Amino acid sequence: MPTQSRRERARAERHDLILRTARELAESVGWGAVTTRRLAEAVDYSQPVLYGHFKNMNAIADAVALQGVEELTVAMRTAREDGGLRALAQAYLDYAAEHPAVYEAIFVRPTDLSFGSPDSPSSLKDAFDEIRAGVEPFADTDPETLTEVFWSALHGQATLNHTNRLRPTHAKPRVDLLVSRLTG
Repeated sequence: MPTQSRRERARAERHDLILRTARELAESVGWGAVTTRRLAEAVDYSQPVLYGHFKNMNAIADAVALQGVEELTVAMRTAREDGGLRALAQAYLDYAAEHPAVYEAIFVRPTDLSFGSPDSPSSLKDAFDEIRAGVEPFADTDPETLTEVFWSALHGQATLNHTNRLRPTHAKPRVDLLVSRLTG
């Protein structure tokens, strides 16, 4: 049994190394430059070892996305509990700005992950539920639709901020306006 346990630990460590390295590469050079060949060289394993852990590069990006959405959920929950909806919104935008490649893996890249369905991974549902927890007190009708609208507005700001399409001097007023319109 100790040998099996050692093997399982070694496999888990390789899995984590692959994800950590993919994330670091994506943050430094962008997802377009992250290939299984480049990733295999960076982790010092052969491509078949990568394929022993993940089906393809998209599966690696999806795994990074799931890790990222868990981090984002914690950040939003902490912010909401400490400072309400405004703080949640800022935490969302801060995460997107501080981890652009992870944010891209979660919300921009093509993915095999199922969003907004009964088949969605629990971490995606948890993230949505966290946003809904901030929005729901202000919903006079369908809180899920209002949550989708609020999330869409945050995603739009995050994406446009990242691509320098919005005035950086107005980041705070945009969040304030969005939250004040939603909260009345």
